[in-house]
Order: sequence, then C-alpha cells, then structure tokens
Amino acid sequence: MEMYSGISDTASLIGDPTRLSILISLADGRALTASELAKMAKVTPQTASAHLSKLVQGSLITVETQGRHRYYSLASQEVAHAIEAVAAISPPLQVRSLRESSRKKALSFARTCYGHLAGKLGVALTNALLKHGYFRDLGEVYEVTGEGKQWLRQFGIDPLPKNIDFNAVPHHIDWTVRKHHIAGPLALAITERLFELGWIKRGSIQRSVQITEIGHTKMLETFGIDTDALQQKNF
Repeated sequence: MEMYSGISDTASLIGDPTRLSILISLADGRALTASELAKMAKVTPQTASAHLSKLVQGSLITVETQGRHRYYSLASQEVAHAIEAVAAISPPLQVRSLRESSRKKALSFARTCYGHLAGKLGVALTNALLKHGYFRDLGEVYEVTGEGKQWLRQFGIDPLPKNIDFNAVPHHIDWTVRKHHIAGPLALAITERLFELGWIKRGSIQRSVQITEIGHTKMLETFGIDTDALQQKNF
C-alpha cells in the first residue's frame, strides 16, 4: 500500500550491508568522515560516498562541513534504536572466526548506543537502579523517583539536565541481551559520568566499553554489580 511506501524505502536503505555497516559505525553517536566510514565498511571511498548520499537523502544521517572535511552523524537516536530493534528480532550472529567471537563478546558485554551504555553492563546497571529504588518501571517507560534524583546529584550529575522528562525515561530493548535498559538523555548523562570517573573506558573494538581497574571496585560498591561475574553471565 502507498501509505507504507516510506517504511519500505527506509527498510531498503537499512537492509543494504554496506549502508548498515555505516549506520552501525555511527551508532555510538560520534561524527565520522567519509574516509573513516569507508575504512570501517571495507569499501572504496567512492562506494562509501554513493551510499552516504543515499542515507542523507533518506534522512537517516546528516552531514556537516567543517573546513575541508564533511562529518556524518545519525539523524537522531531513533535511528540507532531502530537498528538495534531490528537486530533484536534477527537471528543470532553466527560466529565464524576468533576475531568475530572476540568482537561479539566485547560488544555483548558493554558498548555505547548513541552515547549511552548498552549490553550486559547496561542492563545490569538499569536493574541496579531499579533495585535501589532510584528508578521505577512503568511498563513502557521508566520513572525517576525522588530518591533517584537525589542520587543523581550525589553521583555528580548536578545540576540535573533540563531536557529530561524524569517521568518518562525511555525503555530500550538490548539486541544482545534481549532485555531492557535505560536510554535517552539521562542514560547518556550517567554514561558520560562513568567515563569522567574513570570507571569505564572505550575499548579497542569500535563502540565497545571496558571496565577499568577502579571501575571493577566501584561498580560493586555503588551498584552491587560484580563485573567479573557479569562477563560470564548468560541472560
């Protein structure tokens, strides 16, 4: 039907392997150049340019020119969420090499999704926030409690961001764990604070996140998360 033609067009854009690789590369929220994206997608700059043009025309990504460089970003966090939602209903990745196994393990444990924490660690953090009474699960969204707002300030997110609806923090289904974690601006603020504190750091695999030595201790003390055990846990 014509009313669904837009959905079909968008699905076609996402469904191409090269374009999907580009979108996934941008899913951590960073802006990247065409040459960087070409390298990540393992295609020539000319091929990447053609795909980037289609993604811009399809409103899935945006481009900003700074000097001699053009930087590409996802058009919105909804694009990242859409990609992960499709991944969540897709068959599990079939690992065919040690490299693929290492990549899958790293991204499954912890990664960024449009800047916020995802993977096993993201789900475990969300569960801890619920257990401590800082968040309340309302079904389709999370609500930050009064104790939660107090904790956020104590954690160093002070003043609290003004662009956050504390009564409707987004649910986000995690495509590797297949459970929900918090998303949106508040999840981003918490993740950025974890980076600032040095509890987590960016891994060598794009979008992956690693726990630091102090992070192992602090995540257990603050949230009750045993990160060593978490790495071995199957949800």
